[in-house]
This record gives sequence, C-alpha cells and structure tokens, in this order.
Amino acid sequence: MTHSLANFMKRFFSHYLPVQKGLSANTLAAYRDAIKLLLCYAADTVRKPVDKLAVEDITEKVVLGFLDYVQEVRSCSATTRNARLAAIHSLFGFIAREQPELLAQCQKIRAIPLKRTEHRTVDYLEENEMQAVLDSVEINSHTAIRDRALLLLLYNTGARVSEIVELKLSDLRLDGTAQVDLLGKGRKHRACPLWPETVGALRAYLKQRAPKQLGTEHLFLNANGVAITRFGIRHIAAKYTAAAQHRYPSITTKTVSPHTIRHTTAMHLLRSGNDINMVSYWLGHVDINTTHIYLEIDMDMKRKMLDKTDAPAINKKAPWNKPDVLQWLNALGKAPELCAVNREKLKDNPQTKELRFT
Repeated sequence: MTHSLANFMKRFFSHYLPVQKGLSANTLAAYRDAIKLLLCYAADTVRKPVDKLAVEDITEKVVLGFLDYVQEVRSCSATTRNARLAAIHSLFGFIAREQPELLAQCQKIRAIPLKRTEHRTVDYLEENEMQAVLDSVEINSHTAIRDRALLLLLYNTGARVSEIVELKLSDLRLDGTAQVDLLGKGRKHRACPLWPETVGALRAYLKQRAPKQLGTEHLFLNANGVAITRFGIRHIAAKYTAAAQHRYPSITTKTVSPHTIRHTTAMHLLRSGNDINMVSYWLGHVDINTTHIYLEIDMDMKRKMLDKTDAPAINKKAPWNKPDVLQWLNALGKAPELCAVNREKLKDNPQTKELRFT
C-alpha cells in the first residue's frame, strides 16, 4: 500500500505551516517553490505524473539527486540548496507526524545534512557613498519624491525590503515623536524613530500619493498606483546607485541592493558607539549572533581596538659577531690563497728551493 503525496500537501500548506507554525506569507511562498521543484524533479525521475506521486516515491536517493540538480543544473548556491532542503525537512517532519508508518523513510530524508557554506563578509556603503546615493535623487517628478522618501526610510530604519513592501499608512506616525511600526520576521513588531529629514520626505510623498483604488493601505505605490513590489524597490536602489558611481567610483566594487542599505545602517549605528544589543534590537534580529557579522567587517573599528593595545617591546640587540676561534677556522679554509700570496717569498729562499721541487 502506498500513500498519495497529494493527501498531505493541502494540510501541510493550508493548516500546518500558516496556523500551527504561524509562518509568514513570504516563508510559505519559499516553501511552496521548493516543494514544487522537488515534485517536478521526482515526477521526471520516477516517470509518473505529479498528481500520481506517492510518498514512497520521494526516497532519500531522489532527494539527494534533487539537491545535486539544484546546484549543478540550476546553478544555485549552497545557501539556496540548504533553503530547499529545509523546506523538504519540514514537509517530511509533518508526514512523519501524520503517518507514523512512514517514520523510517522520513527519518532518512530528515537526516540529510545541510551543506556547509562559506562565511562571507557583507557589502555596505561608507557615509559619503550613502550620501551620494541620496543626492542622486533629483526631485523633478512624482516618482523621484517617492524614491527619496523610500531610500531615506530604508537608511533611517535599516528595514528589510519585505518590511517596507508591507508598510501600511497606519504604521506611520509623523506627528509628535515621529516613528514607524515595522513587522519583521517571526511576526515581531518593532518601532523605529524617524529623522526630521525622513519625516519631511514622507510628508512630501503623501501629498502626491495617488492610489489606483480608494482605500489602498500600502504606503509605497508604483507608477501605476498599486502596491510596490520588492523587485520595484530593488530597481530604485540600483538606479540611484548607478548614478552615484560617477561621484564615487568605489561603489562599483560593491553589490548594492536594498539589503546593502540595511547593512549600511547597521555599520553606521555601530560606528556611532551604539551597543551591539541595541543595534540587534533596531534591526529586528532574532539572534544577536546575526549582528556580530558587522563587527567582523569594519576595519576602522578593528584599527581602533588595535590602537588601544600596546605592541610588545622589541629589544634592539647588537649584531652577532663570530668568536675569534670561528674566524681563525674560517681562515684555514683560505690556506691556498695564503700559499699563493707567499709563493714569491719562497722562490727567493734557498733553504726551500729543494723542497719546492721535490
């Protein structure tokens, strides 16, 4: 007897992930894409239609082959491979709970380890480079007014691009102590205060904000009057970064995205002397170890740490002189030269004449 995979899929995506685990829509979409790829690969491998696949068809061997396919054929990174595997682990953990007789198969799949990845440093912009990006926005159109408000808000708050996309009008408070309420990973809310410059830019944008439909609550809209997407924000960041490269060619060596601006905010907060725990809270990190990456990449901070530590004293000793006995022994090795020097004296000595010709 086999167990149809379709019987588990609906409960997994419609109840287990969103209700029991409370995962966000973005995480659900990522899991959906991973499982969709797995099902298509498995169907081609076992030569079955997708809707006819059984749980027994998704063996450990099939999953390992799929992971190799993700990296070698689709040219994905090890990080993406691990993300796909995490979704598969979650699915087969759910199946094991629902159908204990499949426990052995599920355990084999869940035992597939994540692949070790390289620990790379992150790119960020220096203060003058970030200023150049902001200065590249010339306020000559409605979209430019929006773009300046968007970039300032990203830099001010260090928000994730998904948090900016989901911002609603009700999340803003521009009177009194200006702040914005962000909903981050794990459905954690955090409030960030705003600079007066950010408040001014947001007010200018709200005056010309024109939604396509009345009642649209999303704060940032695209040129068509509908909610902006993460790809739209990425395009805006790339556009003004390219313009800023003329003033600061150093930017060309960096990969700049909305997340780079988040890294930039974190670095500038740390450089200003803020405690790392406060920076972690500001960014909405679940684990403070995530914030430690910024301490690893700032050479200025490392140099200041080194300057506070005294270098060891190096005593300048006199150069080593060879003892007289060693000089004498070395001189013995040059005896042929000494004989050559004294050769003329030996010619004139009658007592050595006979010896010389023996």
